[in-house]
Amino acid sequence: MSASRRPGKSVSRIKTGSFERRLSLTRAGLFAGTRMASHMATNWFSNREKREKKHRAMLSSQARFLVDELGQLKGSVVKIGQVMALYGEHFLPDEVTEALHTLEDQTTSLEWSAIERVLKEELGTARLAELEVDPEPIGAASLGQVHRAVRRSDGLELVLKVQYPGVADAVDSDLNAVAQLLKIARLVSFGPEFNDWLEEVRDMMHREVDYRLEARTTEKFREMLASDPRFIVPRVLQEYSSAHVIASTYEHGHSVSSGPVKELPLERRSALGKAALELFFRELFVWGEIQTDPNFGNYRIRIAGEEGEGPGYDRIVLLDFGAVQSYSDRFLNPVRQMIQASYEQDLEAVIDGGVKLRFMSLDWPRDVLETFGNVCMSVLEPLASDQDQWPDYAVNSHGEYRWKQSDLPSRVARQAARSAISRYFRVPPKEFVFLNRKLIGVYTFVAVLHSEFNGEPLLRKYLYGDDASATSQSTKA
Repeated sequence: MSASRRPGKSVSRIKTGSFERRLSLTRAGLFAGTRMASHMATNWFSNREKREKKHRAMLSSQARFLVDELGQLKGSVVKIGQVMALYGEHFLPDEVTEALHTLEDQTTSLEWSAIERVLKEELGTARLAELEVDPEPIGAASLGQVHRAVRRSDGLELVLKVQYPGVADAVDSDLNAVAQLLKIARLVSFGPEFNDWLEEVRDMMHREVDYRLEARTTEKFREMLASDPRFIVPRVLQEYSSAHVIASTYEHGHSVSSGPVKELPLERRSALGKAALELFFRELFVWGEIQTDPNFGNYRIRIAGEEGEGPGYDRIVLLDFGAVQSYSDRFLNPVRQMIQASYEQDLEAVIDGGVKLRFMSLDWPRDVLETFGNVCMSVLEPLASDQDQWPDYAVNSHGEYRWKQSDLPSRVARQAARSAISRYFRVPPKEFVFLNRKLIGVYTFVAVLHSEFNGEPLLRKYLYGDDASATSQSTKA
C-alpha cells in the first residue's frame, strides 16, 4: 500500500453483504454471458481471420465491462482482480489481464467517519485518545487505507493501516463469485491448473486480511534484518494494533522512481540495487520466506543526510508484509538447483530441475527440452560467470552489467517466441507463478534504479556458502 498522500474520491461504505455482492456479480456475469453468446452466434459465418479479430475485440469489451462492475464493489473483489491481473498470465486471456490491471489505478478511500468507527471498535476510545490521527489517508487500497498519527505523550510518528469493515469475512464468497463470473462470461476455461491457482489466490487473500499474521511477519523481518544497515523495517506497536488495525512507526522515504533517487550518483544507485538483489537471495536461499508482491508502493528509499538521517547510508524502507509466503525446501530445492545449474552452465541439471517442478517433461522432444533449458539459463544473464556472452550495450566501460539498458526481459521473450516451446509449455506449479513474479519485480526494481553492477559475486556467495547470512557492506553515500 502506497505511503504517499493520495487525495481522491471517498465513499461512506463498501458493499460487503454476501447477498448484495453476489447479486451484483451474478447480474454482471449473466449480462456478459448473454453478450458473449450473442457475439458467437453472429460471428459464426465470418472467415477465420475476421472471427479471430472480432473475438479478441469482444473479449476486450467483455473484460472492460466486468472490470467496471468489479471496481464499483471495492473491497476484496477489487483485490482479487488485482491479484489475478498480476499472476494470471498463464490462465487468463491477455485482454482480461490488461483490463484487470486498470483496477490498480483505483484510489477510492473510505470516509473518515467510517474509519474512526473501526478504530474505536478495535482499539477502544481511551486507547485511541492517546493518538492524534490525521483524517486524510496517505494511502488507499482495495482492502484498507493508511493514516498518519502522532502519539500525544511523546510525539512518536506512526501509521495506522486500517482494514475496511467486512472485507475479511467476504474473501471466500467474493473469490467464488468472481470465478463464477469469469466462467459465466466465458472468459476462462476451468481445469485442474486453474483450480489450483485459484486456491493459491484464496490462500494469499486470507493472508492479506490476517493483520495479526502480517504484524508478526513484519516483526520477524525486522529482527532478521536488524543487523543490516541497508534496510529499514517499521516497528509494530502492539498496543495500537488489533485483528483489523496495524500500527507501526512512520518511516519516511522517497518512491523508487522519484527525482531525488534518480539524481543519486550511479555508485549509490548501484549499491541500492545490490541490496535489493541480495535481499531476494537471502529470502530464497536462507529464509525460505519471500515477499511476493512486486508493487513499488511497498518500498521507499531513504537518502543519506535527509531529515536527520545519519551520514553514510542510503537505505531501503520495506513496507507491507501481507504478501509474504513461506516455501518448503521440497519446492525451493529444484528452484535453487536450476539457478545453480544455470550458473554452472549445466543444461542437464537445469532440465532436471524443470522436470521436478513439473513444467517440463522428459516426454518432450530433445531439442525442445534443450531450447527450454537455454531460455531458463538466459534469465540469469546478469548473474553469469561467463560475461563474454553479454551484448555490448549491456556492459559499461568498467565491464559492469547495465540492468536497464540490457533489455533482458524483451530478449528472453523473443527467444522463447522464436522457439517451438510454447506448444509444449506446461502451466508451472502455483508456487512458481508467484515466485516468478517476484523475480521479475526484483529485476525491474534494479532496472528502475538504473543500477550498473555484476550480480555474479553475490550469487556465488549464496550458492556456495561464504557466510551467506552475514551482513554485506552498506550503501555508502
